[in-house]
Amino acid sequence: MRILRTLFISQLLSATVLAVAAMAVLVSYTQQELSTTEENSRTTISQILAHHITGDAKVLSRQLDRSFTLKNLRISQTDGTVLHEQNVSDNKAPFAVWLLKMFGSEFKQQTLRNQENNIQVSYQLDFGQRLGQFQLMLFILMIMPFLLGWFPVLLSKSSITRSYRRTTTAVNDLIDRFIQDPQKAEPDWDKIPAEFTEINTALQKLANYTRSQYSEMASNAHQIAEEAYKDPVTELPNRNRFVQFYEETIRQSETNDFGIFAITRCTELQTLNQTRGFQEGDNYVKEVADLVKKLCGTYTGHKVYRLNSSDFGILLPRVTPKEAENFALQLQSRFNEYQKTAELDSVAYTGLVSYESGKALGELLAIADTSISLAQTKQPNAWHLQKESAGLEMSSSGYGNQNWRNVIDDVLTNHRISLLAQLIQPSNRSAKAYSEILVRFKTQEGQILPTASFLAMAEKLDRIVAVDRLIIETALTTIKNKNLQDQYFGLNLSARCIHDDQFIIWLERRLLKDAHIAAKLVFEVTEFGLQQNLKTSKRFIDMAHRAGARVTVEKFGVGITSFKFFRDLKPDYVKMDGSYTRHINEDKNNQYFMRLMIDLAHRIGVGVFAESVETQEEKHMLESLFIDGNQGYYVGKPAAL
Repeated sequence: MRILRTLFISQLLSATVLAVAAMAVLVSYTQQELSTTEENSRTTISQILAHHITGDAKVLSRQLDRSFTLKNLRISQTDGTVLHEQNVSDNKAPFAVWLLKMFGSEFKQQTLRNQENNIQVSYQLDFGQRLGQFQLMLFILMIMPFLLGWFPVLLSKSSITRSYRRTTTAVNDLIDRFIQDPQKAEPDWDKIPAEFTEINTALQKLANYTRSQYSEMASNAHQIAEEAYKDPVTELPNRNRFVQFYEETIRQSETNDFGIFAITRCTELQTLNQTRGFQEGDNYVKEVADLVKKLCGTYTGHKVYRLNSSDFGILLPRVTPKEAENFALQLQSRFNEYQKTAELDSVAYTGLVSYESGKALGELLAIADTSISLAQTKQPNAWHLQKESAGLEMSSSGYGNQNWRNVIDDVLTNHRISLLAQLIQPSNRSAKAYSEILVRFKTQEGQILPTASFLAMAEKLDRIVAVDRLIIETALTTIKNKNLQDQYFGLNLSARCIHDDQFIIWLERRLLKDAHIAAKLVFEVTEFGLQQNLKTSKRFIDMAHRAGARVTVEKFGVGITSFKFFRDLKPDYVKMDGSYTRHINEDKNNQYFMRLMIDLAHRIGVGVFAESVETQEEKHMLESLFIDGNQGYYVGKPAAL
């Protein structure tokens, strides 16, 4: 630990200072004591020499040995004649001697003379015992500070470790409580040692900050989740939220919940997007959503979801089938009113089915979808309620298909179709364009059927070839009867037809029969449809060219197509998908892509049209990119042929 290391270093420095100070004091005291001993010895020996009258050196040496501890002694006459000499070779406490010499002490031989008695004494006192004691005391004084300083370090380490452990435990406990429930987490101040009281303030700040951050994150997460589960056009919760709610609240409910589930399908959305543009399509969806929400608002606990682009899901808890019929009638009435003001063939169809706890969602959706199929075979904006789901679960698909089969066969047998035309306006006088023929299908009562649903069911029930033949026959007959041979018209063909050998043979014969009208026809086929089989697609286009007709690749740009595809098939026009037209005046990427496509198409002799043109700004931008023609609600609405 850093604190212990700092404490240890400080204790070491303190012990060193104390040891040096003690050594200096001891050295000074010892030097003073040795000096005093030297002075006293010198005085005493001088007195002995003054009173020594015998001149016997041995007597003098014995007297000096008894009085002092000498390291060496020499007694001689003043002329240098040695009378007695003795030496002690033992050198005790060399470190003490060396240290004292370092501090200025001198251990040298002293000489005293007595001229009257003609005697001279040279000696050196032996301080061995005293220096030994000095050396021992010096060792003790130098070691003791370090030993005494080590104990506080050990005690401090133990105390700090315990304090840290308690503090760490308290902080970890706080963190664990924050992880479990940040809103209720509070520091346990009693577990934090007094010496760490400042941590209390920091922990309190951390607790408050963490709570605020958690609240903010929870709020943001909830907002993000709501945005992810919300449809941007209608502000309704989307399919994911519906699935989550149904599985958690209804299917797994322990109570005996029941009610009505309904799907309302906006059958005119695709037609509106193609004829009036995506903006009108969005407005149409919003209006339908508002109508559904207002009516559902009178039912307690209702839920409305947007399941996909055209379908709304409605949950009416605790509603009986009898009450559901009243709901459906009111909804149909409101759709009928909106249909008149919006000038639509229909608004939406509704399929209803009862539900109860434990019912699988997939089964519920399948039954509701079949109910819509049944509703679409009735008058505009009709509804169908499946009261007994048990029988429908076994044959619901066949029941719905049979109704549609009867409706389609009636349309084919009695030619119950009407034709509209929507102009593709050329951008300049040299550009060639045409009017696209749109089809509406009717019931026996003269009610308009939802076009997209009709064509989808015709494809599913293997009636689409017959439907396309009826459309072509009706269009050729109408053009001839109304003397419209001087105009160019476009006819949509399904992908199934252009890959059907028998249909191609029939179409070629039919075009050759009215060759002057065939030269004014342009057949529109989707890019995806042509890509399904390039060999049969090329055969169809070659046949159309032999008959004098032309071919347009519509919905261009949604797939991955190389221009080798166009060089091989040689279509006459391409019609860009509406997603590239929408807000093209603001979208630089779409502008670049459209400019590139137009330039490349013109290089190989292919004209380029734009669909779903909704505003003047879009039209001007497309014209500045040298588009050959524009089609959309802004350019012209569909009108009777």
